[in-house]
Amino acid sequence: MDALLWGLMLKLFDDWFDFMSPETVRVMLVDDNEMVRMSMAVFLETCDDLELVAEAENGQQAVALCDTVQPDVVLMDLIMPGMDGVAATHIIRRDHPEIRVVVLTSTVDPLMVDAALTAGADACLYKNAGVDEMATTIRAVAGSDE
Repeated sequence: MDALLWGLMLKLFDDWFDFMSPETVRVMLVDDNEMVRMSMAVFLETCDDLELVAEAENGQQAVALCDTVQPDVVLMDLIMPGMDGVAATHIIRRDHPEIRVVVLTSTVDPLMVDAALTAGADACLYKNAGVDEMATTIRAVAGSDE
């Protein structure tokens, strides 16, 4: 009887722990600057619930990787050679509406930021944002059901 009760308690605790544990957010980085990608990768490693699943150097690579990797959130640079972040965001959100996009930019051009949001980006952060703000934004858009 004690073993049965103990087993039931362990099962209930295990179910509760699974319910309370945060889901891992699968993140893809898209930036033509290798140093930015490396810095962001180090940041993501410090967050238990954020997992780096892919990196891309430009929009074309990002679009192709979304088909195979299926990230939850894409951190997208705006200004890149070839296909820029606005065009890539539009294609990703059109083809994969479940994938969220957070634009990371150093540009202060409000027209470019507005274009990214119009293309379907869920949020926009400047590259000098703090790690807490970045992690909070990634988690927030990953939990969005829009």
